[in-house]
Amino acid sequence: MDAHSVIRKNARLDTRQVQDVRGSRVPMGGLAAGGGGLGVIVLIVVMLLGGNPLSSDGSPGGLGDLGSLANEQVGGGDSRLATECQTGADANSKLDCRIVGDINSIQRYWTGEFQHAGQRYVPAVTRFFTGSIQTGCGPASADVGPFYCPADKYVYIDLGFFTELRTRFGAKGGPFAQAYVLAHEYGHHVQDLNGVLDQIGGGSQGASSKSVRSELQADCYAGVWANHAVETRYITDLTNADIADGLDAAAAVGDDRIQKEFQGRVNRETWTHGSSAQRQQWFETGYQTGDPAQCDTFTAEL
Repeated sequence: MDAHSVIRKNARLDTRQVQDVRGSRVPMGGLAAGGGGLGVIVLIVVMLLGGNPLSSDGSPGGLGDLGSLANEQVGGGDSRLATECQTGADANSKLDCRIVGDINSIQRYWTGEFQHAGQRYVPAVTRFFTGSIQTGCGPASADVGPFYCPADKYVYIDLGFFTELRTRFGAKGGPFAQAYVLAHEYGHHVQDLNGVLDQIGGGSQGASSKSVRSELQADCYAGVWANHAVETRYITDLTNADIADGLDAAAAVGDDRIQKEFQGRVNRETWTHGSSAQRQQWFETGYQTGDPAQCDTFTAEL
């Protein structure tokens, strides 16, 4: 069996890209509606990659723009991460540190890609939370799963979701399945920076809807990052087993699979994410080509 990828042990982790507010709770007055989430629970499969499918060595340093961003956005509650998550060796032994390494890799890739295109990538901070949290998109609970909020430009995740991904949704899990989740959410951030999310609007449903196309593009962007992950010098290698885990996770959160599992029937008119096969197809498109330009899901025939 192929070994799974690891973070380069001497890579320096940049914890400024993560704000740890786990243990904080906010009163719940409504559900956040952001740009994509991977999370699902019981009959609310809300933001696991973007919406609600059921109801409507020489390691790199931190990103250049992140110093000022961190000073503005990252407050208390991060000192433990900064102490415990310093190197790739820490990432390979602790889940939260591993996610920091994945985020560092994802944002390093997109920084370079934007520079290559003559644009400026603005980093986004990920917030670790538990229970519930107040966001720029409104209050949200852990039930919504990982999501990106374009109003405040944070990625939100309760790390307990990775257990849900395996136990509730039947994914195999594994380090790269976790990385895929984060890469998808940062795909929504890339869409936000490119003005794509502004064109989608709310309430879009259906197998060919803008919501589905947005989610599939974020899956494609996740595959593009995977193609270049080793080049970022955080990830040592991606094996066939890693890619299989990513594809398996993508299938686990397809609209058709989730609806059949929780509702007993499939209704294409209420899709917001795309089918399992579509999600795998677009992740593979990104991974095989390594080219964001091949991720134009808005003009492609789905």
